[in-house]
Amino acid sequence: MQSSGTANDKKTVIPVGILYSVSGDYGVIGREMLNGILLSVEEVNANPAFNFTLAPIVYDPGGSLDKYFDYCHDLLYRHGVRHIVGCYTSASRKIILPLVEGANALLWHPARYEGFESSNNVIYLGAAPNQHVIPMLSWLLEHHPPQIYHVGSNYVWSWEIDRITREVIEPVGGELVASQLLPLGETDVQSIIDDIVAKRPKVVLATLVGISAYRFYHAWHAAAQQHPFLATDTLVKLSLTLCEPEVALIGAAALEGYLVSSAWFQSIDTPQNQQFLSRYRQRFGDHSSPSVDSQAAWLAGQFLARAIGNCGSDDVAQVRTAVWQDEIDGPAGKVRIDADNNHAWLTPHMARCEQGVLKTFWQAPMPVKPDPWLTWIDLALVAQEGSA
Repeated sequence: MQSSGTANDKKTVIPVGILYSVSGDYGVIGREMLNGILLSVEEVNANPAFNFTLAPIVYDPGGSLDKYFDYCHDLLYRHGVRHIVGCYTSASRKIILPLVEGANALLWHPARYEGFESSNNVIYLGAAPNQHVIPMLSWLLEHHPPQIYHVGSNYVWSWEIDRITREVIEPVGGELVASQLLPLGETDVQSIIDDIVAKRPKVVLATLVGISAYRFYHAWHAAAQQHPFLATDTLVKLSLTLCEPEVALIGAAALEGYLVSSAWFQSIDTPQNQQFLSRYRQRFGDHSSPSVDSQAAWLAGQFLARAIGNCGSDDVAQVRTAVWQDEIDGPAGKVRIDADNNHAWLTPHMARCEQGVLKTFWQAPMPVKPDPWLTWIDLALVAQEGSA
């Protein structure tokens, strides 16, 4: 456990739990997410407009679900925190959710996820399916034959993406050629590469996370030396998980031409984004590389502090009400939290990996209302409009 933060005797000190795996299979992502919330906390604590400071209590579960549970329990009942910022995988969020709800605390969850959840005790800063999955599939249907080979990690994230993909593409004659889901942390990917070579799909969709994803991209790049079609634009390569720190880790050559759907990229050209990147790199070094989840973790700290400042308390019910009434002009556009489902309004974007840079080539005209249950979206209509 690591504890950080300085207390000002004239200000109230509010403990905030932080729960990120900075070691283990997806430690690279966890480190950048931790950086995002720590930057936010430092900015809040340096702001004289706030009459309190946030004192982060940081735990590293190392990717272990048992440790997520134990550390969350410790934060809630030993440290008495009311607010926890954390979790990258849906598996980790779901393992601590009963604890958070039982303690009537608030989890600030910055990661993209598969949707089909809405808790009164979670503020969801990451993209819901209609903010990253649906935009990607709509774009695909407009430009390419929807013959998709899906390879993902075998847990709720990939299960739901698989289902949504089928429901969108099958009404217009599309086909999910295969769904290959690997256990979390699995590195034996060669049989999947061989199957892709044999089946020759038009599109490959990757929803792998952590070391499984890194091994897959390297194996793909190696296989392309013998099977050049794997590296051509005639085979569309999509990802819903790839982000900038992973590009730096995996290497540009293995990722050239991949298309990524996300609510934020470093390449977004706005003053707010340039300012965020400048502050981030000044604090953590030019080698640091924030992801969409880092940016959302930073937003979590900003929303939390502003809500506490506006309502005058860290009481969960009061903070939740205050955050519904706020809006932040963030690095990727205006963001607010929807009172119907506690999810963020976000602006979808798509980028292409070019020489190690995820270059944005499309964005929605305005922030999109979150629809985690896909209640308001007719998936058949999405398919018809995309294929028209």
